[in-house]
Amino acid sequence: MTPRTTTVAIVGAGPAGLVLAHLLRRAGVDVAVHERLSRAELEGAARAGVLEHRVVEHLRGLGLADRLVAAGERHGRCEITCLGEKVTVDYGALSGGARHWVYPQQLLVRDLVDAYEADGGTIAFSSPVAAVAADGAGRPVLDTARGELRAAWAVGCEGAHGPVAAAFPDRAGGPARRYPYDWLTVLARIDRPVGTIRYAVHADGFAGMMPRTAEVGRFYLEVPAGERLDGWDADRIRAGLAHRLQLDGADPVPGELLETGVLRMRGRVAGRLRHGRLLLAGDAAHTVTPSGGKGLNSAVADVVDLAGALSAALGGDGGGDDGGDDGGGGDDGAALDGYQERRLAAAWRTQEFSDGLLDLLHLPAGLPPEQREFALRLRLERIRRIARPGPEAAAFARAYAGAGELGAGEARAEEVWAPAQRTTVATGATPR
Repeated sequence: MTPRTTTVAIVGAGPAGLVLAHLLRRAGVDVAVHERLSRAELEGAARAGVLEHRVVEHLRGLGLADRLVAAGERHGRCEITCLGEKVTVDYGALSGGARHWVYPQQLLVRDLVDAYEADGGTIAFSSPVAAVAADGAGRPVLDTARGELRAAWAVGCEGAHGPVAAAFPDRAGGPARRYPYDWLTVLARIDRPVGTIRYAVHADGFAGMMPRTAEVGRFYLEVPAGERLDGWDADRIRAGLAHRLQLDGADPVPGELLETGVLRMRGRVAGRLRHGRLLLAGDAAHTVTPSGGKGLNSAVADVVDLAGALSAALGGDGGGDDGGDDGGGGDDGAALDGYQERRLAAAWRTQEFSDGLLDLLHLPAGLPPEQREFALRLRLERIRRIARPGPEAAAFARAYAGAGELGAGEARAEEVWAPAQRTTVATGATPR
């Protein structure tokens, strides 16, 4: 069988892979997209649902956000409860008008697939890539369920353990952190829509309530690291949510639990995003906790940058040999090295924001009960500060909402929220 060929092979048809495919095809670049899941499985997976202002504006400019804008909801406030006080952070006003859109990721994926196919593109669903190797000229050779695929470049958008990352000499390893707690995740039917994101800072552990659709909400409960789901039945979950979130008669009531799980809380950034003609983007390049809702948004920001860098590289050599494993010294190599430099810096800014928000929302692990009120009062002061108009609140709001534009110097120094106070993690394992 004659091997198939393409210019750019994209592994993974999540938001990152799909947006990249759209951008490259519009630039006249031949693309092949392989996805291990079936279309039904891909479009049925309930995942993230909060989109940043800048991401939606970019998709709107590409003509890819019509359904999102028609059916999504705008949110510009969040609530943080602590010690019985409910603080409203009007980040839409504090940021100068940047607000989130709430639109389930599986619907966004559906929209991107529909638009891609309507534009003449094809996606190989149920077609996992078993391995990625290189030919004599250093070009990627993909072993796919549909046969061998040869490409000028291969982009991994399928997670840290995907085949493109696995083809890096160090498997794209890099600094990582395992947090000293996990989150129990719940997708539940609700009797009324979640009007506002709510975070609860509580002596018994963090809890969160997030909007998804009018009938379904996403909930989180902090649990000890390594916790097993079988210790949490529906009644215990509902009781924990009601207690920590301080749910009252005006709040949504979690009903049928549609999906439960335990999220192992980790952060990770790959040591590099390029190895020869292999590139990483999205969750293949970095893993960020759900704190702040940055994962999907960072992935889209990656591929907007990468599309421009690849277009520059292909313009320089038309996809030909770039002179070696590191990409040579031509303009094409400089463009892709620039992508790596910019996106690694952005990944660390995202990790800093997510980590800072986690520090605000969680008490130090192992903190003795008699010290928890002190820690909660410190956090309440910080919460009040990011709700009060001023430089710190504006920086938090802009970082949280994703103000600005993609690919246009995403984070000026004054827009990066740097929490003024961090807590020392206590030693020991005092359960909450």
